[in-house]
Amino acid sequence: MTVGVATVLVAGPAWASPHQVSRTAPAAAALSNSDLEVVRLDPEPATPGGSTTIQGFVGNLGPETTASPFVVTVSLPHGVTPEKPYWPDTCVLSSSRRQVHCEFSAGLKKDRSATALVPVRLDDELKVGTVVKGGWVSVRSLDDRNPLNNRAPFEITVVETAPGH
Repeated sequence: MTVGVATVLVAGPAWASPHQVSRTAPAAAALSNSDLEVVRLDPEPATPGGSTTIQGFVGNLGPETTASPFVVTVSLPHGVTPEKPYWPDTCVLSSSRRQVHCEFSAGLKKDRSATALVPVRLDDELKVGTVVKGGWVSVRSLDDRNPLNNRAPFEITVVETAPGH
């Protein structure tokens, strides 16, 4: 006779066999005391129809290393279209095609940074001299104790000739 052991069958789709699930959930990792900050970085200017890269730069002000993953979101302004490849390879384009979400693993140490890279192409119709506004970068983490520095805007200047050409 076995005492104190229970098995729970979880219903699933018809094609799946039942799974055994423990009644005790694993302990959640303790959260850290971290302050993630988005640093504003405007991308290089670009020509109409040209490309540039949005940098989602996030620093950990500490005092502790992050214990949870965090997500950097790049929200794109109208007038630009995202183009792969994104970095890191965990980045995913939203169904609206206006945001790219990039997940980073736990373990960002105090005074260290992480950067998401999102290449974009400017619309051909943009006029030289236009400053494309309305884009922003944000960070979200269970560890982050200060939400006041979790978002920063960026602007893209439309130029006649791209830098270095």
